[in-house]
Amino acid sequence: MSSMNHTSDYQFTIIVPFYNEEENAAAMEKNLASFLPLCSMSPACVLFVDDGSTDNGPALVKEICSRHDGFFYIRLERNTGLSGALKAGFDNCFSPWLGYIDADFQTDPVDFNLLLQYAGEYEMVTGVRAKRNDGFVKKASSRFANAFRRAFTHDGVSDTGCPLKVIRTDVARRFPMFTGMHRFLPALTQMAGGKVKQVEVRHYPRIAGHSKYHLFNRILGPLGDCFGYRWMSKRYINYRIKDDSVNEQ
Repeated sequence: MSSMNHTSDYQFTIIVPFYNEEENAAAMEKNLASFLPLCSMSPACVLFVDDGSTDNGPALVKEICSRHDGFFYIRLERNTGLSGALKAGFDNCFSPWLGYIDADFQTDPVDFNLLLQYAGEYEMVTGVRAKRNDGFVKKASSRFANAFRRAFTHDGVSDTGCPLKVIRTDVARRFPMFTGMHRFLPALTQMAGGKVKQVEVRHYPRIAGHSKYHLFNRILGPLGDCFGYRWMSKRYINYRIKDDSVNEQ
């Protein structure tokens, strides 16, 4: 993990984890390059996190970053899964606020502005896909997994899987690392003493590439992760420093 990097020059960093998304590279460039000048929290930048892709996606993203100021990337040695890629993004982000969007762009980066209006009042603002453009199996399994997760976490969030979120960076960097972490970001924010706001956002069908999720990792995986979360949440240590001399000038 870097002690500091270019993201410290920005107020807001959009983290885009991706794995084998070469077919979406052109859309990533177009959508993000057009949004940054419109972002309500400025200046804003983009941090791509390649999760060990085996296609031409990393080379395309490297070219994209060379063409645009405020576009950066990190490449992981191997595939770690979405939670690992997000954690790497959090650890390498040094702007006060960060956002997260999936590389398939089934959500619109323009909707970050809907979330950012609540930044400061809440430590996390998460999107809720009001009208999901997914197949029946995907929507049904997601509803079941969300209901089961809420029963364990009591976080009150209806759509934790929505890939559009804004988080205060110092809170995100305190999230404990574990497989399946991405399913519990609102609950982890609350566990760290933060408040969470839900905002309806738009949702679109996937237009290129292939989903990395199937019935097993949409239902059976999350069920096991819920038990892991319950164990961890009862042992999580959250502290705040009352006084110190180490930071005195």
